[in-house]
Amino acid sequence: MANKLTIQIGIGMVLGLVLGVILNMSFGGTPETAKTVGGYFHLLADVFLHLIKMIIAPLVFATLVAGIAHMHDSATLGRIGGRAIAWFILAAFISLSIGMLYANLLRPGDGVGLIAQGRDAGVDTSALNLRDFVLHVFPTSMVDAMAQNNVLQIVVFSLFVGVALTAIGDVGKPIVTLIESLVELMLQVTSYVMRFAPFAVFGAICAVITERGLGVLLDFGKLLGSFYLALFTLWAVLAAAGFLFLGKRMFHLLKHVRSPLLIAFSTASSEAVYPKLLEQLDRFGVPRRISSFVLPLGYSFNLDGSMMYSGFAVLFIAQAYGIDLSIGTQITILLVLMVTSKGIAAVPRASLVVVAATLAQFNLPVEGVAFILAVDHFMDMGRTMTNVIGNAIATSVVTKWEGMLEVEEPEEIERPHAPSHTVAGGKAGLELAEDMVDDQRSRS
Repeated sequence: MANKLTIQIGIGMVLGLVLGVILNMSFGGTPETAKTVGGYFHLLADVFLHLIKMIIAPLVFATLVAGIAHMHDSATLGRIGGRAIAWFILAAFISLSIGMLYANLLRPGDGVGLIAQGRDAGVDTSALNLRDFVLHVFPTSMVDAMAQNNVLQIVVFSLFVGVALTAIGDVGKPIVTLIESLVELMLQVTSYVMRFAPFAVFGAICAVITERGLGVLLDFGKLLGSFYLALFTLWAVLAAAGFLFLGKRMFHLLKHVRSPLLIAFSTASSEAVYPKLLEQLDRFGVPRRISSFVLPLGYSFNLDGSMMYSGFAVLFIAQAYGIDLSIGTQITILLVLMVTSKGIAAVPRASLVVVAATLAQFNLPVEGVAFILAVDHFMDMGRTMTNVIGNAIATSVVTKWEGMLEVEEPEEIERPHAPSHTVAGGKAGLELAEDMVDDQRSRS
């Protein structure tokens, strides 16, 4: 099933690229027409993203509450959360350091020759401050949090509900059973939605190439080349860290998450990947009670690609305006980004907002953000893909630390929707799958 979806997504990307080039050659001379035509193709991606947003809130809530209810121990919850946060902080430091290191080594901004005009960058940074971020973490209404698909607020509410269900014991069992059923229901809905993914990928790629064309990649070649080289380095470091803890299973993890990675790259949306990533981690052997807790936290605090981009972009803009920054200033920028980047998930146009706010704080030309907008979508594709692999590795490593990483399911076997495996994280679901395969073989 996963192989088939991966192939279909790959075909969608290729067809979208080819048709996008043809349409850009036809309508590229009139940007407004190209934008209109591209908008119609992007409708496929927009429909898919709407469907994903439809299932995100109930899926996060149900899986997280059910997972916590089956932990039976608040100390375990605290230990898992502590290990996850420790990994997130270390990953943030590494991501920012790699981005800033490559910006210094390759210096992609040299020679651009921008001149500060004091213009507005068009990015609202007012939402990015410590007070508002802390308040933003805690929901005033669960209904509003779910309506806004605010993952961080849903996580906070789910933590309270899950711990409370554990505390009231047998009285809460009917609610736990209901939530387990909701998990299975949402997983089934997810399987329906994911069948539309190849069409969404086709539409997204076709739209962006129709509107911007491949020529923009050449115009900003040095910037994009330097950025993706830094991303590949970050990938290598994350993979090495994963291999250190997971051993050869790290290669199996990459194989399991290839479909989510392709979706993330083509749609530039982390939300679009969440349901499929949760399912693939389940197949890899991560118990649902861990993945449903660590993964939403990672979506809020462990955006490795976005953090690397933030450090890289700040230094690129400084170089483009001919501003030299001392090592001390760059270290200060890194420490500031270590804090401000944790609010990325809480504001719209997240990475650009963080970059703009950091530029303003260090009296650098904020208007430089507008210069990279032309290729920001292409960089967003890479950083979103990196966010996904970073969270997949983080969740798997935390599971390994807990000694709870299970035997992975054979990829060609369709996972049965059994609460004993998907929610409690036990091996009963895997045993059931093996029995089903044996039964099918005996019949044939």
